[in-house]
Amino acid sequence: MADHSPQTPHTPHSRLITVGQVRTILDRWYPPSLAESWDAPGLVCGDPGDAVERIVCALEATDAVVDAAIEADADMLVVHHPLLMRGATSVAADTPKGRIVHRLIRHRIALMSAHTNADAAVGGVNDVLARVVGVTVERPLEPRVQPVDLWGVQVPINSVATVRHALFEAGAGRFDGYDQCSFETVGRGQFRPLDRSHPTLGTTNHVETVKEVRIHVVAPTSARSAVRHALVHAHPYEVPAYDVTTIDSACQPGPATPGIGRVGHLETPMTLRSFTQRVDERLPRTVWGVRAAGDPDQLVRTIALCSGAGDSLLDAAAASGADVYLTSDLRHHPADEHLRAGGPALVDTAHWASESPWCADVARRLHEELGLPCQNLGIRTDPWTIGAAMAQ
Repeated sequence: MADHSPQTPHTPHSRLITVGQVRTILDRWYPPSLAESWDAPGLVCGDPGDAVERIVCALEATDAVVDAAIEADADMLVVHHPLLMRGATSVAADTPKGRIVHRLIRHRIALMSAHTNADAAVGGVNDVLARVVGVTVERPLEPRVQPVDLWGVQVPINSVATVRHALFEAGAGRFDGYDQCSFETVGRGQFRPLDRSHPTLGTTNHVETVKEVRIHVVAPTSARSAVRHALVHAHPYEVPAYDVTTIDSACQPGPATPGIGRVGHLETPMTLRSFTQRVDERLPRTVWGVRAAGDPDQLVRTIALCSGAGDSLLDAAAASGADVYLTSDLRHHPADEHLRAGGPALVDTAHWASESPWCADVARRLHEELGLPCQNLGIRTDPWTIGAAMAQ
């Protein structure tokens, strides 16, 4: 796969950037809360306090990838597939995974993965795949409905702007493609300061009434501590009056809704044969190739897709109303049963091919965000090396 990542020289930076800061950025783009329960994304090894001057990216941490990271003098390796996702009981240096962990630690290279959280996140693996094959995303194939906190806080009128800004800075007020969202109502607050209190307004043992504004905002449940801290710190009262309720964030799914897979459309309809050819031309070539099931001359416009192994979403693809479902690693019986039930046509690619374009994208984003040299190593980690056509 051609590498089009930024290749800036390895030069010192006036601003110290740490492993922990890179982790925070990746967690913001690909929130860990979006990961499947069986998944294990995150920082695998590395000291969060270590400095980072060069980052490299790949689909997974293989021996060849680690060799290249060492050769590139990298301080951090960002991958899609977690190294220790399934029950490792040892990282001894004479085991395949342990060997990689030991080499990374010896060379002070931090390793971090973003897996199903990067699949589900807006701007993640599935959005990159859609962009590569020319699909305009309309919604996720399987939306991720997450609970959110609904906050309400009473604030004296002259402090509304300060408290509102603090809530937004802490992560509140962001919802489905929008930020700085709030709703405010005006009312009258009443309280009586008792002995040993230190009221901002009012007099001890006298009832006080104040014109106040109630600010309503939503925030991720994961940001609850940060929002509470910001609220209390910015509020002028000694004891702010606020409440928080957890609610479902159900809404009409759109392109800014997180979830696994995507549903979208082609700008111009084309035959299944032509779409399959487009996928073959635009994704990196593999010995697996690209294969399709359905009428080659069928016109297709609405596309469902899921990067990586996606046969668990065949029912969702059928329910989406798509003309074709693009994914990887399809098995014979699930595919056959799907087609017999009248599901959309299928286009099947190699697992590595559908996910690897993300590597260049995350390298670009890190470079733009941090100003550091960030390189897609471009190493083919597809395990398949021989195809029937190649063997003839």
